Amino acid sequence: MKNFKNLLVVALFFTVATVFGQSKITGKVVDESGQPLPSASVQVKGTSNGTSSDFDGKFVLNANTDSGVVLISFIGYLTKEVAFTSSKSNLGTIQLTEDSNTLEEVVIQGVIDVAKDRKTPVAVSTIKANEIEEKLGSQEFPEILKSTPSVYATKSGGGFGDARINIRGFSQENIAVLINGVPVNDMENGSIYWSNWAGLSDVTSAMQVQRGLGSSKLAISSVGGTVNVITKTSEQKQGGNVTASFGNDGYMKYLASYSTGKLDNGLSASFLLSRTQGDGYVDGTKFLGHNYFIGLGYTFNDEHSIEFTFTGAPQWHHQRSYAEKLSLYQQFGTADEPSRKFNPAWGMYNGEEFSLRRNFYHKPVMSLNYDWKISDDASLSTVLYASWGRGGGSGPIGNVNGIRDYDFRLRDAAGQVRFDDIAKWNAGGTVADFGADRVSTVNDRNNGLTRRASMNSHNWYGLIANFHKEANENLSWDLGIDARTYQGIHYRVVSNLLGATGYTDNRDVNNPNRNITSFVDPSPSFNPWANITNQQKIEYYNDGNVRWLGAFGQVEYSKDNISAFVQAGVSQQAFQRVDYFNLLVGSQKSSFESLLGGNIKGGMNWNINEEHNVFGNAGYYSKQPFFDAVYPNYNNNDINTGLTNEKIVGLELGYGFRNENYNVKVNAYRTSWKDRYQRSGGSAPGNFVDFSGIEQVHTGLEFEANAYYGKFTIDGMLSLGNFQYVGNVTGTEYDQNNNVVGASGTTFYLDGVKVGDAAQTTARIGVTYRATDDLKFDISNFYATNLYPTISASSFTSQADNDAGSLKLPSHSLLDAGVSYKFNFGEKVNARFRLNVNNVLDTRYISDGYTNIHATAGSTTYDGIDVNNRVYFGYGRTWNASFKFSF
Repeated sequence: MKNFKNLLVVALFFTVATVFGQSKITGKVVDESGQPLPSASVQVKGTSNGTSSDFDGKFVLNANTDSGVVLISFIGYLTKEVAFTSSKSNLGTIQLTEDSNTLEEVVIQGVIDVAKDRKTPVAVSTIKANEIEEKLGSQEFPEILKSTPSVYATKSGGGFGDARINIRGFSQENIAVLINGVPVNDMENGSIYWSNWAGLSDVTSAMQVQRGLGSSKLAISSVGGTVNVITKTSEQKQGGNVTASFGNDGYMKYLASYSTGKLDNGLSASFLLSRTQGDGYVDGTKFLGHNYFIGLGYTFNDEHSIEFTFTGAPQWHHQRSYAEKLSLYQQFGTADEPSRKFNPAWGMYNGEEFSLRRNFYHKPVMSLNYDWKISDDASLSTVLYASWGRGGGSGPIGNVNGIRDYDFRLRDAAGQVRFDDIAKWNAGGTVADFGADRVSTVNDRNNGLTRRASMNSHNWYGLIANFHKEANENLSWDLGIDARTYQGIHYRVVSNLLGATGYTDNRDVNNPNRNITSFVDPSPSFNPWANITNQQKIEYYNDGNVRWLGAFGQVEYSKDNISAFVQAGVSQQAFQRVDYFNLLVGSQKSSFESLLGGNIKGGMNWNINEEHNVFGNAGYYSKQPFFDAVYPNYNNNDINTGLTNEKIVGLELGYGFRNENYNVKVNAYRTSWKDRYQRSGGSAPGNFVDFSGIEQVHTGLEFEANAYYGKFTIDGMLSLGNFQYVGNVTGTEYDQNNNVVGASGTTFYLDGVKVGDAAQTTARIGVTYRATDDLKFDISNFYATNLYPTISASSFTSQADNDAGSLKLPSHSLLDAGVSYKFNFGEKVNARFRLNVNNVLDTRYISDGYTNIHATAGSTTYDGIDVNNRVYFGYGRTWNASFKFSF
């Protein structure tokens, strides 16, 4: 009995100790924007005792101790440690930070439309600054997006900044690119020249790719998707860094930045400066670029704040701007290993590298953001912005005794341009294989070879304002305006006489037979307001004026596990052409041709529970055609009388799953693009064909996933697309004098033909291993197949052409690897080393194609395709190492 009583006493003691030693820990887990994080892991440090947050981010955890530390983690976020005691067991709201040095420093406000996971019903992928910094290395900025579904990005010709990107089968002219919510696509033709934004990787805090219609409230035509780049803000954390990078082919980059953080007086500032140079992987593609960023902010009080940013990237680079025949790459390599680096546009001139093709540009963007918190439930965000572009691209004009620049008689055995011999002949000297000596040493458009430069400058000003109102806790609405004015200034100048003594031009009807006495150095001016009026112009001189006025609205609803939005926008776009050379003074301006367009789109997301969600969206765009469609014959009087807006219909469904260790997204989409205007080459050099009524239908399935297993992170994506033309179309061919060739309204057989310019199937898998907190290894493999060249619709003149279809280029697989190490010198001082090796296996592959020549029984082929096809090869093995010191 005594033993039994003793047992009861011991049991009672342990029961009381257990009850009084337990703590009931509660709290709520949210992200940076205050949104709940369901299924976040909550665990007592050093034990296996844990739980997960519920749908609202809340959790309850019984701990067998009255004090300790709780570890709170979620996929893609930094793990947070929070201490608890028996007297402080309610931990309140716990905000987790993205696993990077980026998004916590981004002020997501104003006119920037950033999609939120499990809330905004669009297909979206976000690339963070640390991933850009680590994995981009010396690659081109758009190439970092290859890790996301339905994106195909290449270096194109291989010059610095000459990369291109394609999303869901649509070229970058039909992808909306925004910087801090401000559109930057060329207002005349929608183009994006990444060399103008070569410094974006230095100043990007985060980049979000919204595939399909996207969530931007602006009335912009994001046919393929929207790329929203968020740059560094003036309110970053206090500190700075110095970075040095080195790579193959003389690549060198130096960068320094510093941010004050938000000071007690409300002021903040951020600065960055970098310099990049190299010889280029492709022969004769030397380059030099700079980048600067200035951010100044001031918070007046809780209601008013402003921020000023100014960023630009002046650069010049030699180019390979024309894809050559495969047989030519074989000629300067071997039949089995064609030269990937061959470039016929360059040579040595006076002992230095010289190129016929040189791009030079400076396109800074200045913006002033003003945010006004009118009340607890209303705000007004306004951005006033401006961009000034100065520069162009050089090329040849004229000939040597009728020998044109592309003729290999002007090249040596290595395929390099004989600039010294050309200069000798231009100056009146004898060059045996060039034929007769010159009578005159003054060049013009027909006699003597000159390097000219085609200038494409612009002045662009805009205003975006957005009023936001919280009607109640579930409903909000927005109203805004988007106004822009753009002047594109197009002309040619003489860049280098190549030994001649002068140049004459007779193309200006108002000033015939002019002697050109001043020449333009093809290097960017650091002054974005440089005077270009006084530059002596040749060949052509015209302006393209575009005015844009848009209005937009949005209604957003969110309650419990449902969120939905409806957006609508309307835009009036007006085009005017001014011709200074072909028309007499007083009659040089056309009237403005105005076109009305708009869009409506909406979607809904349903969070089924804390792990599963589904969404859908649909939208319709009426998109105005580009400038060239309005004035197809480069003539003020020949306005296209058959102008019609292009119609885009997008449908999308998506599913998401996420928990502590997994994140999976699946999307299905269909995009129809009707009444597309297109111009392509004709049956003879200089001819062109205008098409109307082209229809494309792009459908696909996208898969994206991440998984965390201890020290391993696995991420992958798969895109299955089917992009093709629907129906045959009619087109009219013109010669170089704008005369109709053949019958007007000829039928071209496009029905069912695959749309080119991209790989329709892509896949990627990557593995990251964190050996220690400071040492990390990563490796990834990218695969592209069902790759078709950029085709000319004019090639499909018969049903037989249609039956042959688009040429299928060889598939390719690329392996990349990298290693990072972090040196810690204190709480705020560290250094990071990074090494990237791209295309580790040195795979030889075709990245781009530009012709549709099918192999026949008598064809000479390479990897299954006719060697008469014009292509670009991708880069072989490249490497880049960087060292960053942060303080």
